[in-house]
Amino acid sequence: MTNDNRTDVIGLIEIGRDREAARRGALDDGGPMEPLTQLSQLAPLLSGVVAGVKPDQLDLPTPCAEFTVRGVFEHMITGATAFAAAYRGETPSEPDLSDVLASFGPALQNLGAAMGAPGALDQTVAAPFGDVPGETFARFVVLDGLVHGWDIATATGQTYDPSDELVAAADAFAHQALDPLRDGTTFAAAVQPTTDASPIERLAAYTGRHLLTGANQ
Repeated sequence: MTNDNRTDVIGLIEIGRDREAARRGALDDGGPMEPLTQLSQLAPLLSGVVAGVKPDQLDLPTPCAEFTVRGVFEHMITGATAFAAAYRGETPSEPDLSDVLASFGPALQNLGAAMGAPGALDQTVAAPFGDVPGETFARFVVLDGLVHGWDIATATGQTYDPSDELVAAADAFAHQALDPLRDGTTFAAAVQPTTDASPIERLAAYTGRHLLTGANQ
């Protein structure tokens, strides 16, 4: 994204024109930001968040419905294990949830390897909500991981600063894909963000998250 385009995107978000900002921000050198490029930005972001979680914070509440921090980790590890198996056309193994902080990195690496395998994004994948193109499901995986990372960072009082390009690409996909999935469990109804919300907070609100009333430490 050029500096001029980034400035335009930030300006649109600041005045509440999220959808237009998402369409512009999703463009990377003139085309949609590739899902594997998104994943390459997301992985170190999530790794940093995990490194900042203390064991005594695992039972804190998060903005994700009734999930605690531990619950979000368990959900993400289970999802990553199942998603990797889906890309490989295999039956998923039982994830190791005995130590979620230790298990998260290997689960994410395994998913990245499955998604990055030759032809993986060109196939049809059996997703939890039906058969979808591999590239489309990859964008969902990134959206899911990006927002869950925000859940954990928010719950544990950490700074969470994904790139403008990554948030805009995920936001553009969210506006295209989420409404049919809003069942109150998978995704809740969109929440009106505050006027001073950051781009990632606006995306989180669109997926149905409410900001916590106070930062947890």
